[in-house]
Amino acid sequence: MHLFFALFRGLLAWIRPWPVRVLSTGLVVMAPLGSLAQIPLTKAAARPVSPQALIKVHAYTEGGVAVFPVRDITRNPHVMQRYACDACDWAPRLERADWRTTPLFQREYAKEINAAARRYQLDPALVRAVIHAESSFNAGARSPKGARGLMQLMPATARALGVRRPHDPRENIDGGARYLAEMLARFRNDVSLAAAAYNAGPQAVQAYAGVPPYDETRAYVQRVRVLLYRYRRAAQLDWQG
Repeated sequence: MHLFFALFRGLLAWIRPWPVRVLSTGLVVMAPLGSLAQIPLTKAAARPVSPQALIKVHAYTEGGVAVFPVRDITRNPHVMQRYACDACDWAPRLERADWRTTPLFQREYAKEINAAARRYQLDPALVRAVIHAESSFNAGARSPKGARGLMQLMPATARALGVRRPHDPRENIDGGARYLAEMLARFRNDVSLAAAAYNAGPQAVQAYAGVPPYDETRAYVQRVRVLLYRYRRAAQLDWQG
């Protein structure tokens, strides 16, 4: 009898409500009291997990991409599978690129780029440099903020420019080239200021009377200038050869 009551008390202790914690990564963790601190989320913090711990992981997102566990989770650390696509991964690739050595896109969308450059009196090399800086010539690119297509037009900007299909290369390049020409005219053909306005908005450029002190914008302006030099040089060499 004493053994029965001891087992019964142990069962009640085991099935008591477990706390639930929603972590910043989107993981939902259920575990006995006192064991949550033992559940590592990274390999660096990996420690033995109590054999009583029950870990339940729901899908969460990274930059709009669903992430799921590879298999039923029975221990930590565990492996997660990230389902992604080129249109979702272009931004991290841009940040890792070395703009002085990254391969150029000298033939892609030549007809659309040349037509837009003639229409808005732009250097085709500049249009090509902005496309490379914005999307690495990925027509399906979409940023977490909603910018779309080759020249990464925001929805409001696309509507103002009459671009109905932002992922259509011809429409996107035409709209982006038109906006770029407007920025050049507004800032007296200063490529650095026009590129800064394309990235951060003309109001920010006017407010700071120059390139805004944003790390992203300053890096973007440098990116465009390096690519513009390289595309102009490549076009010159191509013409001479």
